[in-house]
Amino acid sequence: MKRKNWLNVLLVILVAGLFLTVSCAKQGTVTSETAVKSAPATDDAAAKAKAEAERLAAEKAAKEKAAKIAAARKAFENEDIHFDYDSSELTAAAKTLLKDKAAWLNENATAAVTVEGHCDERGTTEYNLALGERRATSVKAYLVDLGIAAARMNTVSYGEEKPVDTGKTELAYSMNRRAHFAIK
Repeated sequence: MKRKNWLNVLLVILVAGLFLTVSCAKQGTVTSETAVKSAPATDDAAAKAKAEAERLAAEKAAKEKAAKIAAARKAFENEDIHFDYDSSELTAAAKTLLKDKAAWLNENATAAVTVEGHCDERGTTEYNLALGERRATSVKAYLVDLGIAAARMNTVSYGEEKPVDTGKTELAYSMNRRAHFAIK
């Protein structure tokens, strides 16, 4: 029995010595030379991370700018100039909207547009085609007066052929008496 106890004590001392030996083993020390060798790797990683962050920020800004341009373009095309019954004269509201459109055209100097003249269904086809042309021409002339080059715009009349509202009410007719813009 004493022999068994001695073996247990010896085994405990041996295991404890083994733990002490492993835990007290010489650990690598960081010298200025090893610090210098590892610093470029850290600097490279930081530079790469910074470059990636800048690239992502630039991508995001470009997408936001493109979305803003697309929204402005859509707004430009979707805001029609409306006219009174049997008239091609611009209203005060139409002139205000055309000033905004002229500003957009000045900001987008390469954009060319087609001004489409439209009418409601009342009147003959020939009369409505002529009225649509007068409406488109009056819009173009006003934009030229605001400084937009005439060469950037052309006109077309659709008369009553392309209504936005096919109803037979005064509201529907008023929606169809318009000049519409299509960017080329």
